[in-house]
Amino acid sequence: MLATMRVLVVEDDDRIAVPLVDGLRRHGFTPSRVTTGAEALAAPDTDVVLLDLGLPDIDGFEVCRQLRARSNVPILVISARGEETDRVVGLELGADDYLVKPFGFRELVARIRAVQRRVTGTTAPAPADAEEQQLGSLRIQRRNRRVYLNDVEIALTPKEFDLLAVLAEEPGVVVTRQQLLEEVWDPHWYGPTKTIDVHVATLRKKLGDRTWIETVRGVGLRLGQPS
Repeated sequence: MLATMRVLVVEDDDRIAVPLVDGLRRHGFTPSRVTTGAEALAAPDTDVVLLDLGLPDIDGFEVCRQLRARSNVPILVISARGEETDRVVGLELGADDYLVKPFGFRELVARIRAVQRRVTGTTAPAPADAEEQQLGSLRIQRRNRRVYLNDVEIALTPKEFDLLAVLAEEPGVVVTRQQLLEEVWDPHWYGPTKTIDVHVATLRKKLGDRTWIETVRGVGLRLGQPS
């Protein structure tokens, strides 16, 4: 999780922008959103800009060029345009990174942190419990992506770790299946949700007790603690 980093989301599509802004807020960012290039150029100073290229008034490349001409703010292009020429143009106009839709939310957070660190030499402060979290006999180390149960390391796949990490952000609080899909898989996931059940089943098996991950029928999942 990150704390108090201001992120300007420049995206006109509500289907993309709404879950993106919600996800950023849940992860401790302070997001704001605009829907046009003109609004992006008129927006107050921010720490990071997430810039879509397909804007209704000004081409995103031009917005990128103008932002870079007047500011050193980190710019991360998020676009469905995945051709090499688009990437090259975006980076040459001053973007610090280029992420092609669809993308995983965890990857986006990592890219934001990397861009901020690369540009400023620092990153936003993280809460004290962001790197390591102890939940009874379960210990989660977020920085090096390791999990221990009774001080014995459990080998998790990247998706299993991300799933557990999301549930552990607020132990006991129900996380909806849609939230899990957006944060662990893809903010624009339109496929079957069965993949969650498969990963939960293997994660429960590795944790050795089903009650670590509780199903709330019709709502989602939450992290519990075995008695």
